[in-house]
Amino acid sequence: MDPNFLITAFVALFVVIDPIGLAPLFVALTAGMSTSKRYRIAVRATLVAVGILLVFSIFGDSILAFIGISMPAFRIAGGILLFLTALDMLFERRQKRREDQADDEDIDDDPSVFPLAIPLIAGPGSIATVILLVGQTDSTAGFLAVLGVLAAVLALVFAMCMAAPVIERFLGKTGITVVTRLLGMLLAALSVQFVLDGLKGFGLGG
Repeated sequence: MDPNFLITAFVALFVVIDPIGLAPLFVALTAGMSTSKRYRIAVRATLVAVGILLVFSIFGDSILAFIGISMPAFRIAGGILLFLTALDMLFERRQKRREDQADDEDIDDDPSVFPLAIPLIAGPGSIATVILLVGQTDSTAGFLAVLGVLAAVLALVFAMCMAAPVIERFLGKTGITVVTRLLGMLLAALSVQFVLDGLKGFGLGG
């Protein structure tokens, strides 16, 4: 398996899911809860997200074929979607929207499925990215490699949730903003590459 593809897959999923950006939101959604309850919520949210993303990684092509969407077209659409996400990250609109989703929920209720698992972890961006990455593989080994990268990123999500209070104090508001904008720049570049790959699939471009 090409190491460059694995690195690209990891960066794409890490940036889209954004474990660092989720950390302060996890704190807000679980404010006042015990450590054991926070642990259960983090486990449940991660497992639900794993299930959703696993379904789309396995059946994503079949779903697209049933609807009548070609992979090059999906790559272009996914690239545009990821580019819009990158713009949100660069201009801090993404975090504000996530905070609004968190504020809309009663924090006394279990937030593990909504809004943590859906749409904060397994949202449109991460679903599109998983389908795009799997679509770029042509072997069982490549598919398993993407699943391995996905598992690693979701493991980081869980770790960040558990370490959220410490990370928030360490980075501070300014640090989180800087990291988010750097990740936004990386995501913008990756999204353009997805669009270019889609155009090549239609026989356009070099």
